[in-house]
Amino acid sequence: MTVVVGYTPSSQGMAALRSAVRSAKRDKTDLVVAYYEFCEAPDGLAAPSEEDVQTALAEADAEGVDVVLRRRSLPDIGEFLLTVVEDVSATLLVIGLRRKSPIGKLNLGAAARRVVLGAPCPVLAVKDDDRAAGAGRHAVA
Repeated sequence: MTVVVGYTPSSQGMAALRSAVRSAKRDKTDLVVAYYEFCEAPDGLAAPSEEDVQTALAEADAEGVDVVLRRRSLPDIGEFLLTVVEDVSATLLVIGLRRKSPIGKLNLGAAARRVVLGAPCPVLAVKDDDRAAGAGRHAVA
């Protein structure tokens, strides 16, 4: 049994990571952190380093959880997450979503929609963490 989490260094990514760590601890499963580039306007695309991901895992209290890191290898984020899910036979995929206005809630982002509709396992979509909402970069996990 394996939990996969889509991670970017954003409030949405941290909320997803915290939730995935809790699920992995509760169910005594492995955790795969699938991390990838994100858009940091006006700088364009940026990607977290493995060290950045390890720091986030420590912040999310992942001690005691077996963690595997997978860096994005496909150009499409949704396809990358689905490939990781299939490669490890995941039992749960956790993604983060940014908060939206009431009208915006009618439309998921393209990557999130692809993942929710295409995943062969349950998908847990979590909202960004209120404590970090103003401090994080904006990206959809």
